[in-house]
Amino acid sequence: VQLVESGGGMVQAGDSLRLSCAASGSTFSIMSMGWYRQVPGKQRELVANIPSGSRRVVYADSVKGRFTISRDNARNTMYLQMNSLQPEDPAVYYCNLNGLENYRYLELWGQGTLVTVSS
Repeated sequence: VQLVESGGGMVQAGDSLRLSCAASGSTFSIMSMGWYRQVPGKQRELVANIPSGSRRVVYADSVKGRFTISRDNARNTMYLQMNSLQPEDPAVYYCNLNGLENYRYLELWGQGTLVTVSS
């Protein structure tokens, strides 16, 4: 199973970006997927998480109302719509998957995609 991210780039403050994370591979099931971000010298932090079969989506306070996480279960793809990007949002964004592969617990990280915001 692997995760492939796309959609990062450089935008101006106030602009929008959409990140995608596609999961592919052999037999697996997804328990939850999420987006994290990390800037140099700081710990990776949760941006948003979306469990399977649940509406209890979690957002970091700093992105509530601006970012929206969603999933296309048929495509095993997760998205992060980022609106009103601010100077504090630049980071490497990573997707995360928790699930089962052949009945064994699985946790994967994407390769990361860089988001840069210019003021």
